[in-house]
Amino acid sequence: MVRVIIKRRCRPGREADLEKALLGLRTDAMRRRGYISGETLRSADDPGVWLVVSTWTSPEMWEAWEGSPERRETESIIASLLAEPQEVSIFSFVRRGEASESAHTVDIESLRLSR
Repeated sequence: MVRVIIKRRCRPGREADLEKALLGLRTDAMRRRGYISGETLRSADDPGVWLVVSTWTSPEMWEAWEGSPERRETESIIASLLAEPQEVSIFSFVRRGEASESAHTVDIESLRLSR
């Protein structure tokens, strides 16, 4: 499973257009194989900064969506609404035993088994 975080800085006055485009993008993503969840966040300190966080079953599922024609079309619209290029970061989940004991990821299956 991977979590994709996309940071965007909206051009002033284009927030409603960005929100509409992001909603369309999410609607399309929800129909894609491998999509698990998503949310859109706006910075409390800087309302021009938007984050989209989505979860996918695998990096391959995300890459298939990222390269799809429908996503590329919407991304070109979104790019025109931004003050600077977006930043995309992809994170994988840390499973118990894959990192030091200080890892902050909870293994839900282990919790179920220990009860």
